[in-house]
Amino acid sequence: MMQAILIGQSFQLQKIWTEQYRSTGTFHALVISGTHVAVLAAFFLFLLRICFVPESVALLITVLAAWLYALVTGWQAPCARSAAGLTLFMIGGYFYRQRRIMNLLAAVALGFLVLDPEQLFDASFQLTFLAVGFLGAFAVPLIQSTSGPLARGLSDLADAARDIYLPPRVSQFRVEMRLLAETLHLTTRLPLRAAAAAVALPARAVLFFYDVVVTSAVVQFGLALPMVVYFHRVGFSGLSANAFVVPLMGLIVPIGFVAVLTGWSWVASLAAGLLSLSQLAVNWHASIEPHWRIPTPPLWLAATLSAALIVTAVTRGWWRLAAGSATAALLALLLWHPFAPQMHRGELELTAIDVGQGDSLLVTFPDGKRMLMDGGGIPSFGHASRTQLDIGEDVVAPYLWNRSIRKIDVIALSHAHEDHIGGLPALVDDFHPAELWTGATPDSASWRLLCAKATSNGVKLVPLSEGRRFAFGGANIVVLAPTAGYVPADTPRNNDSLVLRLTYGRHNLVLAGDVERPIERRMLEEQEITRADVLKVAHHGSKTSSTEEFLSMLQPAFALISVGPENSYGHPHPDVVARLREHHAAILRTDQDGLITIRSDGRRLSLETNRQKRASPQLLGLF
Repeated sequence: MMQAILIGQSFQLQKIWTEQYRSTGTFHALVISGTHVAVLAAFFLFLLRICFVPESVALLITVLAAWLYALVTGWQAPCARSAAGLTLFMIGGYFYRQRRIMNLLAAVALGFLVLDPEQLFDASFQLTFLAVGFLGAFAVPLIQSTSGPLARGLSDLADAARDIYLPPRVSQFRVEMRLLAETLHLTTRLPLRAAAAAVALPARAVLFFYDVVVTSAVVQFGLALPMVVYFHRVGFSGLSANAFVVPLMGLIVPIGFVAVLTGWSWVASLAAGLLSLSQLAVNWHASIEPHWRIPTPPLWLAATLSAALIVTAVTRGWWRLAAGSATAALLALLLWHPFAPQMHRGELELTAIDVGQGDSLLVTFPDGKRMLMDGGGIPSFGHASRTQLDIGEDVVAPYLWNRSIRKIDVIALSHAHEDHIGGLPALVDDFHPAELWTGATPDSASWRLLCAKATSNGVKLVPLSEGRRFAFGGANIVVLAPTAGYVPADTPRNNDSLVLRLTYGRHNLVLAGDVERPIERRMLEEQEITRADVLKVAHHGSKTSSTEEFLSMLQPAFALISVGPENSYGHPHPDVVARLREHHAAILRTDQDGLITIRSDGRRLSLETNRQKRASPQLLGLF
């Protein structure tokens, strides 16, 4: 974690750390950001000033240190932007210019956009400048009018002669603080100036806490909309979490660099201890404070909320109050109103989500209910691949949220291989299904994790075997495999797969999981398989599946192959592709077509892919 904080090696971070820091709004402290540059600059200025380095030289060294830090961290965009902003800020101070945050922000943004105009559409760029813009427009003026004068009033607290030169509110505050100092002086025999310093220290801490809470509140509320649009996440625990984490990071960053430069183990231990305190604070907030996962809002809501925020920022008095109230109401609507999902009522829809080398199928039924079969995943061949990308959280969930889907009724697991089960724990957390359907599943770490998530979310575990039937709004589901007597091996196998047949009107769809020849042969022998209009090809088109006999019986019009581009397994196998073509099946591959959606109204099929949007009911109605 320290490597990620100091030099931006975020691949070292464990998934649980990143999730906890994200959910509490403190992730900026965990990765390279403007906060790190600001802390580093303040640390350098402090060291140089106590060493009596001339001001101009101190400013130059600080700016050079900021740019060197940006270089060391690999020119990460947030660090480079912060270094540029710091440079302009220092130059303005050197020439005694009044430094306005909004002007500084505009200059830095313009400079980076001149170098690369496409940055305007980058989420990191937008969030950075929106955050600083909200600070400049709201937080800084509020702090300057409330806690700022009081903090300055704590200087030379024992000198009563200063009171007459200060505003009445600040003078009154100094009198009250001085009375406390005099009481402390009389009861403890401390010198008056020492007593005044002892009183001022906790007062400064309280004011600093207030500043952090105000800053966090402004940023959290201001970035609520873009956080929903880009990350489908809103949480307000950062209001208090940042009050603990930001001061600790202000110590961890400089102490960590001192430990790196000197090699002193006791300094490294101090930094590690402070980091542990930060983790404790984040863990506590993550455990008690809620955060929301929000689908993509309608365009009208996003536009109206943006307009309300702008009006709040640029107006005063009654107009600001009215716009602020409208903003709060729209935020509440964003958080709690269940906008209708994007789906076609009265149709059965099968969508193969492009999860690379893996499976994830979304089925929406004519009555609006939804089933997700598998959640994709990445085989854990290395630590980084295991921790950095969660296909369920980072690929499948955003697709569902973009369709305004908040809840999945059923999650079905075909079998427990990582490219099918890996993304499901996060999806159970995010979409709270009522039931989890499984076939024959042997014990494994991924299976235990999924069961734990299901239990904690109150999800009913439903084991299925051959012959089970379900009905959803006129569409029927029949379980074709595994058999009731099937006994899985000690580790997950392809033939453990749950195989489903979906029927709606005149159309049949077979979802074959990863079954291989023996299971295909058994289903043929028991005459469970009939003609299918759509086949989700088993095992990503491997030569272990999709035999000639199996395809001859199904005669699929469409063959869906969920497969990663240029994968190392050679999927789909050329022999399987050739057999499918011999049976005149239209081959649809997620590595070539992207997202694939097939809809049935019971009479006709329509097809839509990401690569080439098309819907030809007149043609497809022939099948």
